[in-house]
Amino acid sequence: MTNSVDRRARASQKRQRLMAAAAKVLHEQGVERTTLADIAREADVPVGNVYYYFKTKDELVKAALSEHTAYLDELTGRLDRLPDPRDRLKALVEAWVEQRDVAARYGCPTGTLAAELGKRADGTLDAEAGAVIRRLLDWAARQFREMALSGPDGPDNPDDLALTLVAGYQGMSLMAHALRDPDVMTREGARLRHWLDSLQ
Repeated sequence: MTNSVDRRARASQKRQRLMAAAAKVLHEQGVERTTLADIAREADVPVGNVYYYFKTKDELVKAALSEHTAYLDELTGRLDRLPDPRDRLKALVEAWVEQRDVAARYGCPTGTLAAELGKRADGTLDAEAGAVIRRLLDWAARQFREMALSGPDGPDNPDDLALTLVAGYQGMSLMAHALRDPDVMTREGARLRHWLDSLQ
């Protein structure tokens, strides 16, 4: 019985290593340039074992998107412990800025994957990448809703504010990557935090 439990635990750990490796390698190399062997090497798993867990590269792309979702849920779960929604949003921006070196080198993990998958003819995985971004938008909109903001023409739409925030992040990630300049993230992150402070 113990051997069976140990085998299942090892298999689960191997699968998790492959998922984390897929997220990392696909972010760094892109879907088209990445091979199953690249992911196996990053996960320190024999390439033949990859097929036991994932039959196709698309299954690994889905696994990478699951990793991005898990990371987002873990991050927003931590931020939800802060008592003030404005502080949660500012801490989110700070978390983005902390990833400035990675963003300058490879772009936003989910955003770059969504852009690449959106160019494929089959049109299946791009919707799944969009779902991760939608999850972030929904979380941000809840924070803005909780802030109950009101502009000169009435209440501000929380969904629109969330879109502005996430678009700001995607834009600064893209520019930092295009210019290979992590300081873009620092400057634009400060601008986003100032914008959040200015909302009444």
